Amino acid sequence: MTGTAVARGAITGSGEPAQAAAGEPLLRVEDLQVRFRTAAGILPAVDGVGFELRSGETLGLVGESGSGKTVTSLALLRLLESPPAEIRAGRVLLEGRDLFTLGEREMADVRGRDASMIFQEPMTSLNPVLSVGYQIAEPLVRHLGMSQAAARARTVELLEQVGIPNPARAAADYPHRLSGGMRQRVMIALAIACKPKVLVADEPTTALDVTIQAQILALLVDLQQALGMSMLLITHDLAVIAETAHRVAVMYAGRIVEIAPVEAIFGAPRHPYTKGLLRSIPRIERTRESMLPEIPGTVPSLAALPPGCAFVDRCPRALERCRTDRPELAAMGHGHRASCWNPADA
Repeated sequence: MTGTAVARGAITGSGEPAQAAAGEPLLRVEDLQVRFRTAAGILPAVDGVGFELRSGETLGLVGESGSGKTVTSLALLRLLESPPAEIRAGRVLLEGRDLFTLGEREMADVRGRDASMIFQEPMTSLNPVLSVGYQIAEPLVRHLGMSQAAARARTVELLEQVGIPNPARAAADYPHRLSGGMRQRVMIALAIACKPKVLVADEPTTALDVTIQAQILALLVDLQQALGMSMLLITHDLAVIAETAHRVAVMYAGRIVEIAPVEAIFGAPRHPYTKGLLRSIPRIERTRESMLPEIPGTVPSLAALPPGCAFVDRCPRALERCRTDRPELAAMGHGHRASCWNPADA
């Protein structure tokens, strides 16, 4: 998908992602703050992140590498290693229950059953000394109380559901015997085994070729619709976001700088960083001689963030106020919010 023109609806074939359900949020994240203790000092990797996810909705979380996307996703399920990570503040409410107040045994019941995660690299996420089938059957026994025989049979069904040929043989294989695309399908089968309400997909197409990327994304969309899941899709690829998300949250230097329906992000972005990301998408109509636009400068170090807007030194619309006062997310109308003192015109 990377390097192609943005084309809405290429996955579903309908021209739009499936309509998300309205109503109360299934998942609500409030003022999430994560710090890392390092030799360079305390780094604010995630600083006041908040968003909502409704039933059946896909929220895309996008930004450059190091913006805090993966740390946010791991914090939601309390999978960060502490130390060095420390959740300093915030709440993660899943159906009104704050996951940060649960004991470890209660949290273990939530993971896999109510909320699941697809990790970036399946080769390092799957246990190399356990068969594929054993790893998928384990949560079925743990969370659903299935017998070993029933779990094995269900495992084969799940592998078939995610498009793995000869699923019975694949269940007996070890991860290293499968291709990258097949391992990613195994990760998806493992994540959906207990039909979770929320699926967190962290760069689910990383390191896969373009054809396999499209297959994996189509599979995720189909499974989401079939199971009624909500999905937090984390990626740096705006083409993926355009094809799959209902709403988009853009992260920069540990904060969400803009959040809006996908049509507004691509049609009328308000934050200069979002506009810069969109301008830098490679497009087929560009000539070989034309330069690909880029955002000047570099992301500031988390150890030395400016007191105002973290994007100020790279921003073409910066005001003097931007250097001293940090903007908060402000309503721009129609579910659109941006943290900018001088937003672009709609």
